[in-house]
Amino acid sequence: MKKDDIRRTVRARKSLLTENEKAEAAQSVFDRLEQMAAFMMADRILMYHSLPDELSTRDFLGKWSGRKHFFLPRVNGVNLDILPYEQTRLHLGAFEIEEPDGNDLTDIADIELIIVPAVAYDRHGNRVGRGKGYYDRMLAGSRATKVGVGYDFQLIDDAIDTDSHDVPVDIVITQSHTVIRRR
Repeated sequence: MKKDDIRRTVRARKSLLTENEKAEAAQSVFDRLEQMAAFMMADRILMYHSLPDELSTRDFLGKWSGRKHFFLPRVNGVNLDILPYEQTRLHLGAFEIEEPDGNDLTDIADIELIIVPAVAYDRHGNRVGRGKGYYDRMLAGSRATKVGVGYDFQLIDDAIDTDSHDVPVDIVITQSHTVIRRR
């Protein structure tokens, strides 16, 4: 399935969600994540700070930030820098996403688990991002377990067309499904 077609379809489905449906989905997905060994064993976790159309990460970050070391990406040209998450050290950055302040960059090699946002995933861990390649460039240098999270309708049955630079996730979690990619 073509990425642009997937982006259009998912955007339309997201626009129909109520605030209550969004909150329930985020709660369900992050409850599932908390039960996974990859999460339980990880201490250094790269999250994303959610946009309004993504599963909200705010409650999850608040719940676990005292027990896990969270990091967030910050756009730097065509790449992503990784910085520690502190609720009091955020600013509205590129693409209207809250990003961390400071200069204490973290190497992607030091991250144990990465929660990867995307527009959609297929059952092989392939993903459709927003089209800029930021996450693919960053994920290419990581050995961390990569977990994609989304609404049920963001997990599609058709195979996603991929390019040589695309980096799949290892696990996809939605409200009703957990898909583990076999390597």
